[in-house]
Amino acid sequence: MRRATIQGAAVLCLLLPAAATAQTATNLVALQGLAPVSALPQTPEGKAALAANLQVTGAIQFGSHPQPHLLPLDQQRQLALRDCFITDGNATELADGLGSRLGAIYQDKARYADYKTFSNVTQSVADLLGYTNNITKSDSNSGKYFFANGTTDGKKAVSEAAAGIFAGRGGVPDVFGKAYDRPAGSTGADAYGNSRPFQTLPQLYAYRGDDYFTRTSHSLDWLHGPSQNLTDSPSYPSGHTTYGYTESLVLALLVPERYQQMIVRAAEYGNNRIVVGAHYAMDVLGGRTVALHAVAHLLANDPAYVGQIRKNPAVINEMSRQTNDAVAITDYRAALEAARNDLASVLKDACGDAVAACAATDTSRFKDAAANEAFYNTTQTYGLPVVHAKTANTVEDVGKLAPEAGHLLTAAFPSLSLAEANTILTETQGPGGGFLDDGSAFGVYSRLNLYAAAGKAAALAASKRPQQQTTR
Repeated sequence: MRRATIQGAAVLCLLLPAAATAQTATNLVALQGLAPVSALPQTPEGKAALAANLQVTGAIQFGSHPQPHLLPLDQQRQLALRDCFITDGNATELADGLGSRLGAIYQDKARYADYKTFSNVTQSVADLLGYTNNITKSDSNSGKYFFANGTTDGKKAVSEAAAGIFAGRGGVPDVFGKAYDRPAGSTGADAYGNSRPFQTLPQLYAYRGDDYFTRTSHSLDWLHGPSQNLTDSPSYPSGHTTYGYTESLVLALLVPERYQQMIVRAAEYGNNRIVVGAHYAMDVLGGRTVALHAVAHLLANDPAYVGQIRKNPAVINEMSRQTNDAVAITDYRAALEAARNDLASVLKDACGDAVAACAATDTSRFKDAAANEAFYNTTQTYGLPVVHAKTANTVEDVGKLAPEAGHLLTAAFPSLSLAEANTILTETQGPGGGFLDDGSAFGVYSRLNLYAAAGKAAALAASKRPQQQTTR
């Protein structure tokens, strides 16, 4: 059995993973959509994709992959260490995607004093983030133990409907553990299944640096503990990536002038999970797809996603009172508009100019559009091989498969019709045939290239108001 060669010193600590709740109706949709991974061992194409998943992950993690970064590799690794801490209470770690001027204003008002005490820019933004994050996090977390050992929490059996998902496609749990010589419960493996890269890679680049709170830390502290223990926390899908795309997308919708840059920040956040050794490329792609799918349904005011009482999962005690109350959003688009207006007022007052003008002021790592695009494109599929031949080399009609997806653009660029938005998503979609792109409505979300789509949407929206001056 392989043993990883680790450069650095490990701090070992065993902690039990948090328990999950029973699957909801939206969880079941996400599980069905994520389930193609469970059937990969059944075909030569699937086995090739699994092999490539480990190879690409290892190359990115060790720094031998030609993938371009937005920062020099050593600095990118330091950011990956900082990104290990999830600021899901206020999205402040992601807000640098708003640019050097707006990002600084946002982060000055949305802070984490420690891991359990945080503030927000406005209450409407706090409510929107809390509700959205709860929905997407629930969908993502439901897959952790399900795809590891077919349970809800490592031990409790799933519902009959959930159990049928494996049977329906000839799938099996613990695909990564079995494929990478770390089956559940074996030496060095996750006790439940789907061991992570730091448990399966033949070599791991470990390094020292500062964490989010500028405390001396080590990458292994966020893998084995004590900062976060992932030893028995199944890999698929990536919860960090789901969070990164969820809250980056919310910020993109709140500040459409920075839509593309926020999508790049989301991609960087997910990619940083590979850099630090916590996730595979497939985990990141799964986490991204979950986030885009759920947010689109929220924007469409799908009754299965809105009208519920949800609490921000980041709130863990009474010290974070601003976002501690449970939130019920019955009209997601109205909540988004209220939060956008409130945030625009804060940003405009602090910047002293229109939001659009302040958004254009950027000396950050996101200032180079060509570099942004080059980096994002490497994360679209991570170069993984085709699994589903029927969707490879084809253009899938987003408007027919997943018409609600267009709201991901119309919510930011309201002059576009839903049909126009879906046409843009169709025209800009990434390569087909990936491991999740099985022809389903969920699968098409894995192909969406929101970076390219947002560029085309912004151009079309601008062409509809050529003489209009922005006052936002």
